[in-house]
Amino acid sequence: MTNSILHKADTRGNADHGWLKSRHTFSFANYYNPERMHFGALRVLNDDVVEAGMGFGKHPHDNMEIISIPLEGDLEHQDSMGNVAVIKNGDVQVMSAGTGIFHSEMNKNKDQRVKFLQIWVFPNRKNVTPRYDQITLNLADRHNKFQQILSPNAVDAGVWIYQNAWFHLAKFDKGFSSDYTFKAKGNGVYAFVLNGDVSINNQNLKTRDGFGIWDIDSIAIKAESDAEFLLMEVPMTI
Repeated sequence: MTNSILHKADTRGNADHGWLKSRHTFSFANYYNPERMHFGALRVLNDDVVEAGMGFGKHPHDNMEIISIPLEGDLEHQDSMGNVAVIKNGDVQVMSAGTGIFHSEMNKNKDQRVKFLQIWVFPNRKNVTPRYDQITLNLADRHNKFQQILSPNAVDAGVWIYQNAWFHLAKFDKGFSSDYTFKAKGNGVYAFVLNGDVSINNQNLKTRDGFGIWDIDSIAIKAESDAEFLLMEVPMTI
């Protein structure tokens, strides 16, 4: 029997630190909801806005796969492995925190905000050597298609992580529909609508709504308006 869970945009946790505004789909920092701890191996989905010239100072992580997807502006990354990089819309960044890393994330610009998704996935291997990678995507490859941006395999399209997970970005024209077939048995898909109106298996979703579905092999997706969304396929057992 198919199972699903709906998280409307306005039901997410809300944090306003002045320089940082964040909406939390799952429990994070001061937001705690026992009904929203994770979706399978997907632990964190934060929708962050960082004001001009501000950011997260150096802080530690370990044994987590951390993915950043910039939506607007320029985010400057520095870490204890010696990496210094700027990521912007069209880029995807990944870190395997493994045995432990420190990193900072700052809005590089003094005159505009930066918006990005910060996503954490539980790894299937602990205490790995920390690593960092980033790629720049061809935005045209998600027009009425599922553009793979993450997988478990270094040789596949996108970045890779230590987990049996696949992420896809898609930008559908109004009225376009397509089926997404799950890559692995026992996985679920968590869909997050970046903008527009989408229906997934007849569940209507609006901007920033989240919808998780599992115990099924494929899902039918239709754009009810021009829409952009992220599909995160992850194991349902950790």
